[in-house]
Amino acid sequence: MAKAKAKVREAVRDMAKELLELYASRQTVKGYAFSADMPWQLEFEGLFPYDETPDQVRAIAEVKRDMEKTRPMDRLLCGDVGYGKTEVALRAAFKSVMDNKQVAVLVPTTILAQQHYNTFRERFANYPVKVEMLSRFRTPKEQRQILAGSPQGRLT
Repeated sequence: MAKAKAKVREAVRDMAKELLELYASRQTVKGYAFSADMPWQLEFEGLFPYDETPDQVRAIAEVKRDMEKTRPMDRLLCGDVGYGKTEVALRAAFKSVMDNKQVAVLVPTTILAQQHYNTFRERFANYPVKVEMLSRFRTPKEQRQILAGSPQGRLT
């Protein structure tokens, strides 16, 4: 038992050292600073059909503030189901694509991928934004087409 505890303690120490080195190097790397909100961003946000919660308003402001810095963004957004995390992601994604950047949203299940795909397509429908989804719901041919077009920023 003591030997196992010592191994775990050493592994945790090694992981902590790696994390410290990673975060120290991230402080010296220059990232992309996104533009301040443009009129379309404000219009997009105004189309949200619900009232934002105070925590959601704070999270949105913090994410956008992080995006506008030259330091690489490092933020984890957590919350219960149904409390607006997707809206925070939508607004950050919109800000990104308005600066001609691509966005990828990774989700743990195929059903959630489909739900987010539907939400993103619906919310971005009035803007020149192409939304695609890679999942097992797509045929192999569709998956190849999406992957082939993504490096050039074309998803068709």
